[in-house]
Amino acid sequence: MSNSLPDLRSHLSRLTKPILDLLLKTPYTPEETTKVSTKSTLESLLSTTSSVKDFSLACALLSSSRSSTHELLAWIPSHLSAAAETAFSDLSEAYNDGLPGDEKRNLAAELMPEIVPVLKEKIKESLIDKSDEIDEVFAASARTPVGFAILAAYQFRWFVCQVEYPHLGKLVNLIIPCALTCLDHWSPEVKAQGMISLIHMAKNVNAADFGWYGDAILDACCHNIASADEIWKYVVEMLVLLVTSIERDNPRSSWFEKMLNEMLSHLERQPRDKERRIAWLKFVEPIFDAIGLVVLAHFRRIFPLFFQWMHVDDDETVLLVLKRIKTVIRLTWIWNSPYVVRLVDELVILFKESALKKAREEMRTDILDILTMLQQCKGQQFETAWEKHRNDPDLTTLALHLSSGPTFKAESVVEGVAIQDIHGQ
Repeated sequence: MSNSLPDLRSHLSRLTKPILDLLLKTPYTPEETTKVSTKSTLESLLSTTSSVKDFSLACALLSSSRSSTHELLAWIPSHLSAAAETAFSDLSEAYNDGLPGDEKRNLAAELMPEIVPVLKEKIKESLIDKSDEIDEVFAASARTPVGFAILAAYQFRWFVCQVEYPHLGKLVNLIIPCALTCLDHWSPEVKAQGMISLIHMAKNVNAADFGWYGDAILDACCHNIASADEIWKYVVEMLVLLVTSIERDNPRSSWFEKMLNEMLSHLERQPRDKERRIAWLKFVEPIFDAIGLVVLAHFRRIFPLFFQWMHVDDDETVLLVLKRIKTVIRLTWIWNSPYVVRLVDELVILFKESALKKAREEMRTDILDILTMLQQCKGQQFETAWEKHRNDPDLTTLALHLSSGPTFKAESVVEGVAIQDIHGQ
């Protein structure tokens, strides 16, 4: 460390006492089934002989309670979390005291080589033993209570999220093995913290920094697509960010196809699950942009879901579907597709349905945009599909806008790439 350890410890003792006092005054009644006492763990980390490492681990747990409803952390009051965050910030300033701005170091990053291997081992202690054929989860919990892994996973995620670009790239070889250990755990709570860590990494490191870990990371992503409902949003965001980062220069990568097929299979099994469809619709666009014309190969699975979701009683879903449809048309001009006529019909139905929806104006704007795009790129095919709706008195607004729009056909080549080259389509 840049500062002398005795000076830092002196500063540390001044910061520790008020936090420990607040902790001791905080009521704590753990659940009867809980085998781990978070308060005892914190008291141990904040003891009078506390080191910089232990103090930082305590701050990580206390701060993590802000983003958790888990019973192990939910009891921690916000003022105690805030005090811990302020104390760690003060310690970081003391660590950098006297250093010029361009030489200041990130205390969390400096501590990670010492802390992350320890946390990884704690998480591994309750991993499933694949050789146990009786009750794998029970056997894992019997060896070591899962609560220790959950606390370690929260601490790990907190440390990772304290470091940003460009410094995080230097810690990839340290962070990824622990993150993958989290993803390999059976507990959704542990998995989630690993996913949040990888999401943060995807936003703060260059694709080249992942190095030879790329396939291992993407394989772990695929294996977690069928995770518990409560962490699906993390699964999708993590997967999209990582595959588009690692495979950004290879739109025909098998990883794109594999991940899209896995996600679509999961959505087809639960098409009425609101949280799952919203998360997918919200995060999937970068994959569409990355693979471009290759989206055509997935039309037979994507459009049936789009048509179903366009009419659900949920404005957020409907608006997201319309925006993803615009993206698909922009990328592919839905060349030689059997879905053009059906899409026009479904949009007309939705236009009428939207009269009773709160987001009516935004929906109708998107519908008009899509129909205009279809008119421009599908030419006569669009005109034929629109003809049966042209004189509908409920569609006067649409008819006025579409009657004067110029049309042109672009059905042989899109973005200079022959359609026949897309998986034999």
